Amino acid sequence: MDVAQNRKQVAPGAPAAFARFVLCGGGVGIASSLAVAGLASWVPWVLANALITVVSTLLATELHARFTFGAGGRATWRQHTQSAGSAAAAYAVTCMAMLVLHQLVAAPGAVLEQVVYLSASALAGVARFAVLRLVVFARSRSQVAGAGAGAGRAARPAPCVSTPAVPAGLCRAA
Repeated sequence: MDVAQNRKQVAPGAPAAFARFVLCGGGVGIASSLAVAGLASWVPWVLANALITVVSTLLATELHARFTFGAGGRATWRQHTQSAGSAAAAYAVTCMAMLVLHQLVAAPGAVLEQVVYLSASALAGVARFAVLRLVVFARSRSQVAGAGAGAGRAARPAPCVSTPAVPAGLCRAA
């Protein structure tokens, strides 16, 4: 049973994690844009955007901890804080891109604004993925691997997990 749990908690490789990041982040982003539009009909847009940004960042961080990066459970407060920091940095990048656009072009059309905004969002998203994978959830992956190997149970050996380096034939029954 420990072996099955260990396999579920193995962090996905970078391409799979990036695909999950895009799926989770994109899904939350689309839902957030609809939620902001709906909430903005009742409260000022700035307040609606702030509220939805907080909620969507919390939701996305939980999804990234559980699904995208295979952290093995709920996100910690440290991970939420670091994720919020990376989201704030991404927000700053998109704001700066729009500010530069409006400085360079007196009256940009909606298509040009969308191209600039989505390009800045994509660039910020790739950087955010790297930060989340290499910093925010990096320790969790190593802690999950350590916990799955029997940490805290010195009297009992860790279960043998068949890998390319350890063929199944070399694992002995417990």
